[in-house]
Amino acid sequence: MMLAYLKSLITSSPTRLISYAEYMDAVLYHPEFGYYMKNKQKIGSQGDFITTSNISDVYGRIIAKWFASICEKKGLEPIFCEIGAGNGRFAHAFLQEWEDSIKTPLNYIIVESSPYHRKLQNELLKFRYSITQVCKLDELEPFEGMVFSNELFDALPVHVIEKVNGQLFEMMVGIKNNSLYEDKVPLTNSSILSFLEETGFVLQEKQRIEVPLFMEGMVKDISRVIAKGIVVTADYGYTKEDWNHPSRIKGSLRGYYQHQMIHDVLENPGEMDITTHIHFDWLIQKGEQEGLKFHSKLRQDEFLLKAGILKELENHYDPNPFSEVSKRNRAIRSLIMPSGMSSFFHLVIQQKEMPDDNLFEI
Repeated sequence: MMLAYLKSLITSSPTRLISYAEYMDAVLYHPEFGYYMKNKQKIGSQGDFITTSNISDVYGRIIAKWFASICEKKGLEPIFCEIGAGNGRFAHAFLQEWEDSIKTPLNYIIVESSPYHRKLQNELLKFRYSITQVCKLDELEPFEGMVFSNELFDALPVHVIEKVNGQLFEMMVGIKNNSLYEDKVPLTNSSILSFLEETGFVLQEKQRIEVPLFMEGMVKDISRVIAKGIVVTADYGYTKEDWNHPSRIKGSLRGYYQHQMIHDVLENPGEMDITTHIHFDWLIQKGEQEGLKFHSKLRQDEFLLKAGILKELENHYDPNPFSEVSKRNRAIRSLIMPSGMSSFFHLVIQQKEMPDDNLFEI
């Protein structure tokens, strides 16, 4: 069904080609056939990928405590908005910590476009916690508090460009005999050209990068709904300097299918996750333009240490490696080990209408 839809989409295009952004938008977000929209497990051992919140509840609990401290010391309203909550594991951990140790009133909002994930979130959360679910950010009125996302921007559609024989091309997707293929056309997209001009990014010969035009719209939407407060973006990505490393000359676009990395994202359309490393500098730059002042960018393990994760380690030794205490301590260590999962993620912290001070000395 997805292939038939793509064939219709491509053949109806004047050039009989579509951009990678159009392709990703279709295979990930089509309301019926899109990967994120379908009634299929995507996260965890039975899915295609894993996230930090699926390793342990510690991550959600730490952020709950950190947010509560900010609300108390900075006088911020306790409204927490999570964009793209997936199976609801992070929200569950956050809300459990709030109920266990904080106990003050809280407004927890989930922005989730996937009907399947909304269903999972309801099954996990609705009968115990009070949450608000909306499909899109534009359903919300401006509020003060915190907007949080974990691996949101890396799943937004991107355009793909490459430099060949000194000329810039946009890579496109076509179809022939029911098989998808890649083609290239001279770069004429004015928005992509503006991205290159604004960032000062100069491609090397045979270098390929992803251009995150959808990111700008998402940043604008986030800035619109946060009247005062903090925006925390947890994701993996590169700075401009990182992108120019020779090892990244082919870009970062890839798929994940049953925990296997797939380099050709035209395989398994609608059946696998597709992701890219985000442009951190562009995210920060667009945020500044929209009134989101840059506060800090921290590796996830650095953030967790600053937010007090070591306080969560139990001091006593438990000889039983299968006890809850031992499991929890191993999870904490896995989140702060230099070679662990956290070393691949960064948290970008931005603020709006807030004092320019240290958010961790609270």
